[in-house]
Amino acid sequence: MRDHQQETISRIKSLCRDHNAIILAHNYQPDIIQDLADFVGDSLELSVKAAALEEKTIVFCGVRFMAETAKILSPDKTVLLPNANAGCPMADMADAESLRRLKAMHPGAVTVCYVNSTAEVKTECDICCTSANAENIVKMIPPEREIIFLPDKNLGANVEKATGRKMILWPGFCPTHMRIVPEIIIQRKKEYPEAVLMVHPECVPAITAMADEVLSTGGMLRFARETAAKQIIVGTEIGLLHRLRRENPHKEFIPVSANAICANMKMISLHDVLNALENNETQINVPEEIRVKAKKPIIRMIEGKIDL
Repeated sequence: MRDHQQETISRIKSLCRDHNAIILAHNYQPDIIQDLADFVGDSLELSVKAAALEEKTIVFCGVRFMAETAKILSPDKTVLLPNANAGCPMADMADAESLRRLKAMHPGAVTVCYVNSTAEVKTECDICCTSANAENIVKMIPPEREIIFLPDKNLGANVEKATGRKMILWPGFCPTHMRIVPEIIIQRKKEYPEAVLMVHPECVPAITAMADEVLSTGGMLRFARETAAKQIIVGTEIGLLHRLRRENPHKEFIPVSANAICANMKMISLHDVLNALENNETQINVPEEIRVKAKKPIIRMIEGKIDL
């Protein structure tokens, strides 16, 4: 099995050279995919990286909205999603038509869209945000303006708590982070009384209130490097543990729950990556009219200018 895996990896690397391709992997991808990738990071970090790279083909090991974002920012590049079925349940909880109806009920509201959303939904939004910068984006909005925040009600509620801004929250959520419940946190704290608890802001507010740190995946990686703590309980999708352990071999990382697994993030296999490069599939295309509109809120976020 190991020899076969190594043969597949060697073939993939050879095809990358032949096709001027690069492999990007999200922090929640399977261990073997993270180890294979040229760059590992969060979704927006990878899309911005893709736009700056010389390679003309991007093999995006993540879920569909991430590959769409890469295509939005790199329209002249070929973007491949190795498994066409890798979607995001939370992104699919919001649609452009329903958002248009909500906006009509709140004329003048500023629509803030988590990057974990479809390209079509982004066309209806004023500015995007990530889990790392959502608080700062919301703070930029004039206090007299209403705010519609989508699609994650939990990230929105945590931003409300941090900023004091009441928002109209879309009823979406991340099913993986919803599996992290207070009873599990209490149990882990009993088992590891000296450990620091860090959780993702996609968790419900009852969970973030119990945490020592509420951080994006990038924030978790930075905190793990910088903290003096030797034991850290990790409240997010378990794929992040691979990178945390690799980068901090002298620290212990404890998953809050073994059930914090995103099945969609685990769909991509070595065979899928090989097939993507051999057959140039699955290509992600965003219609130009949608791409141009969807790019605006992303660029506003990157530049930190809301200019509404």
